[in-house]
Amino acid sequence: MQITDQQLTTIAASTDIISIGIMADEIRRARHGTKTTFVRVADVAADANAPVAVPPAAGEARIIGGAASRSAATERVRQVVEAAHGVAVSGFSLADLEQLAARDGVTLRALLEELRAAGLDLVAQAPFDQLQDARRSIEEVNIAGLTLARLTIDQVTSSDPMPQLKDVADLQRAVGVIRAFAPLPRRLNPVAPTTGYEDVKRVALARIVADNVPSIQVDWALYGPKLAQVALTVGADDVDAVSAEDAEQGPRRAPLEEIRRNIRAAGQEPVERNGRFEPVAR
Repeated sequence: MQITDQQLTTIAASTDIISIGIMADEIRRARHGTKTTFVRVADVAADANAPVAVPPAAGEARIIGGAASRSAATERVRQVVEAAHGVAVSGFSLADLEQLAARDGVTLRALLEELRAAGLDLVAQAPFDQLQDARRSIEEVNIAGLTLARLTIDQVTSSDPMPQLKDVADLQRAVGVIRAFAPLPRRLNPVAPTTGYEDVKRVALARIVADNVPSIQVDWALYGPKLAQVALTVGADDVDAVSAEDAEQGPRRAPLEEIRRNIRAAGQEPVERNGRFEPVAR
């Protein structure tokens, strides 16, 4: 669907969230049909002294937080890879890795290659608004033989999402390797927190504007089932960070059954995937 800049301006200014959502859903269905993917994630602290637990149900073991040094980062990757038993291992923020490379006096590519050699499969996230050089750094991820799990937004600083979303689309045109984009901020601005209306509209606009990014993603753990379900009706097609602990609340309230119910309630077909974006059969 080709949309002109003038049309995008009109859409962004509209308060008709239903019409915007329908347009986004049409784009989503043209690309993905009724399928919605989700990944079950086991979070592991970056601290090398913290325990490592990767449940059998996990499709991705994700190292959370920053590392104090290159050696600490590579050692933690080795520890998690050993405990993961073949499960995809992701880790770190690309913005943190930019800073770590500069601090240790090495190139970003050299650091990424070290992490890849230690067994890292994916860089967990690239916060678009925090990267020093988004295009260069994402290209370095690809050159190092790693995959970028998701492009994210750390914090929204403007009530107008369009300039940032257009920049994301331009970035994808330049690099061509962004697999998933999570447009909702990872951190809320305490001075001007977003509303549910703004969140839903941002997801829909992300699908419309960044139509060259395969998947628009919503974070289950961060935003919860209700917003995730609505997001799936206005353009989102992938759900991140579903818990891998099925026994948390009994079989009927287990995360696996809950995510499947929510996706079906949104009129979609749930498809579990792993961190490598491969479908999982259970």
